[in-house]
Amino acid sequence: MNKAIEDEIRTSLVDGKLPCAVAFQIAKKHSVTPKQVGDTANEINIKIASCQLGCFP
Repeated sequence: MNKAIEDEIRTSLVDGKLPCAVAFQIAKKHSVTPKQVGDTANEINIKIASCQLGCFP
């Protein structure tokens, strides 16, 4: 797990969840796929919310 991505996820939470758009921004910033951000969020028990593409149910 990438500690920098984990830290950014934790600091980007809104009402305890990571907004999907922010997940995509984190992925772009760290040059990883959105799936990798989603996998990291899952590993630390963070839900992704407001997914406009249906990638993160």
